[in-house]
Amino acid sequence: MGKQDDVLLQLRVERPLYEQETLNVDYCYERPRTSLARYIKELIKCKNWKSCISSSIPAVTWLKRYRWKDDLVYDMISGLTVAIMHIPQGMAYALLGNLPPVVGIYMAFFPVLVYFFFGTSKHVSMGTFAVVCLMTGKAVTSYSVPLSDHRNVTSTTFAQVDKEYNSFTPIQVATAVTLSVGIFQIIMYIFRLGVISTLLSETLVNSFTTGAAVHVLLSQIKDLLGLKLPKQKGYFKLIQTVISIVKEISNINIASAIVSTIAIIIMVFNNEFIKPWAGKKCGVPIPIELIAVVSGTLVSKYGNLTEVYNIQNVGHIPTGLPTAELPTLELLPLVAVDSIAITMVSYTITMSMALIFAQKLNYEVDSNQELFAMGVSNIVGSFFSCMPFSASLSRSLIQQTVGGRSQIASIVSCSILLIILLWIGPFFEPLPRCILASIIVVALKGMLQQATQLIKFWKLSKSDAIIWIVTFFIVILVSIDIGLLAGLIVSLASVLLQSIRPYTCLLGHIPNSDLYLDLNRYKAAKEIEGVKIFHYCGSLNFANSAHFKSEVYKLIGINPQKVIRQRIKLKQKGIHLDDQDFEHKDGLRCIIMNMSAVSYIDPTGVNVIHAVASEFTEIQIHFYLASCSSPIFEMIKKCEMYTYKELSFKIFATIEDAVSYCRSTLLSR
Repeated sequence: MGKQDDVLLQLRVERPLYEQETLNVDYCYERPRTSLARYIKELIKCKNWKSCISSSIPAVTWLKRYRWKDDLVYDMISGLTVAIMHIPQGMAYALLGNLPPVVGIYMAFFPVLVYFFFGTSKHVSMGTFAVVCLMTGKAVTSYSVPLSDHRNVTSTTFAQVDKEYNSFTPIQVATAVTLSVGIFQIIMYIFRLGVISTLLSETLVNSFTTGAAVHVLLSQIKDLLGLKLPKQKGYFKLIQTVISIVKEISNINIASAIVSTIAIIIMVFNNEFIKPWAGKKCGVPIPIELIAVVSGTLVSKYGNLTEVYNIQNVGHIPTGLPTAELPTLELLPLVAVDSIAITMVSYTITMSMALIFAQKLNYEVDSNQELFAMGVSNIVGSFFSCMPFSASLSRSLIQQTVGGRSQIASIVSCSILLIILLWIGPFFEPLPRCILASIIVVALKGMLQQATQLIKFWKLSKSDAIIWIVTFFIVILVSIDIGLLAGLIVSLASVLLQSIRPYTCLLGHIPNSDLYLDLNRYKAAKEIEGVKIFHYCGSLNFANSAHFKSEVYKLIGINPQKVIRQRIKLKQKGIHLDDQDFEHKDGLRCIIMNMSAVSYIDPTGVNVIHAVASEFTEIQIHFYLASCSSPIFEMIKKCEMYTYKELSFKIFATIEDAVSYCRSTLLSR
């Protein structure tokens, strides 16, 4: 170390000893003032309309900067690949929602087209998602009569009310759910509630989607094995489904089971061996799902699988685009609760995927704008027989992996799907439903493997592991929405418990420095004679005020209430002692509370600090505060618990100031 470094080590900055009030006066402290009325007025009176439009419709901005020559080819390849995935996944996941397979194609076209203009993520592939479709299917089952029970359903009337049954059709319920979800998302956008997705932690989303995957898996058993199972409603649906499967296991359709087994084996073999090899060689994944759908359709058509082996197919697929129809508004109150859960799940999944790609590829996504984009897309989709849409993990990964650069890939995908809707749709009518069920089961592998994350959560945090376990088991045993609610409650309870019992410790001084560190963790830290420095982390409020007081007494090693009661008893006996007779065994004269880590304080918290300070002052131990942030200091002043000239309750700018004051005025006596 050079001579200059030695000088720097010996350098000492001389300044006045600062109390917080003096510091504020000397350096012209002024509290910033915000006017809500002024903010709203500026928000409404937008002078730059171009800026307003570009912020509401991000496509207007990024399309101007789009590099057509460099990026268009990549987006076209990506869009073609994703469109190929949309076909089998859309048709399969529509069945999860208890809707006709063509609805999955609608979902990959109408809302995705709207999202192109309003979304901020460049790489998420919007459309069907297994968990969201399954949750929608729950509402469809609860409030509708299955389409198979409607005798005169055609492509033009399947969305109408069946007067004979005096009930709603599945499409009506699904579109009502979609409209309701869109409305909730717009409301969240208006009130800037995009941050609400942070309530769903990684642990909660992981366990919830894993439990939902179990529901999806069991829901496909009937199609995989060709069983005829009754629709289950209400809670404990999964248990009822297992019981039904056991009862009907003797009625397996052998042909369906064989077709399902062959399809699953081929797709798994492709995903585990051929797909990685092909990805290294050509960079484009083999569309095994589309191959399975096309080959299954051809084999079923020319082998007469439906007539000969009684294998159920997807049935009628209408050509053309659906007619725009207003969703059944009278259903909105009925599906409101289900829609809230779907809103949270679909938005959280989409934002999680969007943030992953944004961080990986160095661009930004706007959480509130995503709410607006999803809300508008769902509202538009509700007029065209769509379920609520969300981002898909598998399709999004493919869209980015094969070179997609922007949402232009979605436009390419929509164009291909439009051709299918207009002309090619009826080709898939002979497709066995067991093929679609096989596609769903194979796609669940990644979600089911999330269960292994429980080991990681257990090692990192026992509370996170408990959240995972509670959410998972309530999801699979009771129901999906109740499981989500239970997981949310347990998560909030965990956060509350952590805030009620924040970390506390005593600080010691590092000799020849201005550092004050945790005595329990830093062996070089030394306690200052006659002074104890109490460190408190977190918020101080009505919920943890009692814990705060007990922690102060425990760490300081003195309960002033007991000392005061002892004095009263001695006085009652006629024994009068001087203050020197109550000199504490360790010579404690001053307690300094380090407030630098206090994030929030309410009036109850201020009251308890004042009460503790008064108790210690009464037994000749001075209690000071140090390093208050400005909002904390302002709250203390508001509560009128702090008087500048009151010796027993001073607030210092730093711990060093408080220690220097104690040494010069108290310990020197």
